[in-house]
Amino acid sequence: MFGALKNAGHLLRVARILARHDALFPLEIFGVAPGIVAVAKLISKRNAEGRAGQRLARALNEAGPSFIKMGQALATRSDLLGEELAADLSELQDRLPAFPGAQAKATIEAEFAEDMDAMFTSFDEKPIAAASIAQVHFAVTSDGREVAVKVLRPDIEDAFNRDIDLLRWIAGLVETARPDLKRLKPREVIETLAQTVELEMDLRFEAAAAVELAENFEGDADFVVPKVDWSRTGRRVMVTERIHGVALDDRNALVDAGHDPDDILLKAANATFRQVFRDGFFHADVHPGNLFVTPEGAIGAVDFGIMGRMDLKTRRILADMLLAFLTRDYRRAAEVHFEAGWVPPHRSVDAFTQACRSIGEPILDKPQNEISIARLLGQLFQITETFEMETQPQLLLLQKTMLVAEGTARQLNPEANMWMLARPLIEDWMRENLGPEARVRDAVDGITDTLGRLPRILDGIEESAGMIADGRVRLHPDTIRSLKNSETSYGTLVKGLWVAGAVLMVILLLT
Repeated sequence: MFGALKNAGHLLRVARILARHDALFPLEIFGVAPGIVAVAKLISKRNAEGRAGQRLARALNEAGPSFIKMGQALATRSDLLGEELAADLSELQDRLPAFPGAQAKATIEAEFAEDMDAMFTSFDEKPIAAASIAQVHFAVTSDGREVAVKVLRPDIEDAFNRDIDLLRWIAGLVETARPDLKRLKPREVIETLAQTVELEMDLRFEAAAAVELAENFEGDADFVVPKVDWSRTGRRVMVTERIHGVALDDRNALVDAGHDPDDILLKAANATFRQVFRDGFFHADVHPGNLFVTPEGAIGAVDFGIMGRMDLKTRRILADMLLAFLTRDYRRAAEVHFEAGWVPPHRSVDAFTQACRSIGEPILDKPQNEISIARLLGQLFQITETFEMETQPQLLLLQKTMLVAEGTARQLNPEANMWMLARPLIEDWMRENLGPEARVRDAVDGITDTLGRLPRILDGIEESAGMIADGRVRLHPDTIRSLKNSETSYGTLVKGLWVAGAVLMVILLLT
């Protein structure tokens, strides 16, 4: 009871902020706490300028760090909010006023129980960037290396825990008020956000993500990740080497520095494709402030707090689906969704094919440089309600990432399409993972896996039989009669499996 009252009070504060910006419509649409919404309207409503999404973005920015993160998550949900509103939220910048450099120093000293002078010969008290969770300072280590020092905001954990509790409560209210929205998994969305934020608030996890990404691109001169200084990295502090370079979206500065924007765009496109499809582990916060071009012409990435993952199965489904769209094979695009289980089997494949055509044609009829894969995915997610599609959080994050990447690519060269530039890599990957050889390899791997598990299965059956024989488990008389009748066929099945396994192993050894 106390928790509900506490959340209600917190919601009233947030509702008043939304009302001031004329942005209460999300609470109204989802039927959340109509009484609180009505009170907020009476107390604080004002006329505000701008589109609905712009007003909501300003309100969330005022509401604080957790709501900035929530707004960025909602920016991926064009299926919920519509394309224009989602696009406006995608411009929500994770920027907040900086906290004093003295507090940053105190946090560093407390983290390592060591004086700043012992760790750094210089430390810029004015941060180079300040966001909702942390801010970044440039420094020079005691052994003379230029580094970037990321420091968590004071008391940020308590603030996030309070706000996440409120968002969980709101998700429950949404499911109660609108049972039809359960398929959109509001509770799961909030839990995903909570897990993401929890990882972001332990900078050791971000450091680990940076190292993993660096390992994936080891030996690749076109994409670099700053090295982590683990001796100066802890839960609330992360230190990496400093990257010098030009912002990726600053075309004029790139030209002045002697770089070819088309060459940079090709490198960026290839790096994006390799992260998403080759590795299934991608930088999911690719706004221009996090990507630079080094003096050597490589793409340098920073800020690894938000990373996306996709398993191989999902990558293959996505590739198969996109290939079908790009070749205008809308029937295949629809079938992929049913095979993946994303659309319930009782829905009509023919009707979904028609829907895919209605999405693909307006986009694919555009000039090559204007074709947007991110827009195509966004349109696809908007038809979720009609066909009862289940939300795919990993694809929503990818769609947002692709949208930002495409926007940056157009700033480098409005006449180019990053996906067409990466076409050779895309074709090679598809040949390796979707072609006949891949299907044969998958079949062999599946059989091998089954054979590997067979001894454990048989051991389990033997153990169960022993328990029955010892009287530890009693079976119903009907079950006993059924087992006796099937005893012969079971023995034949087991022998057949072992023979098939032996034959397969011989084939594999010979090939």
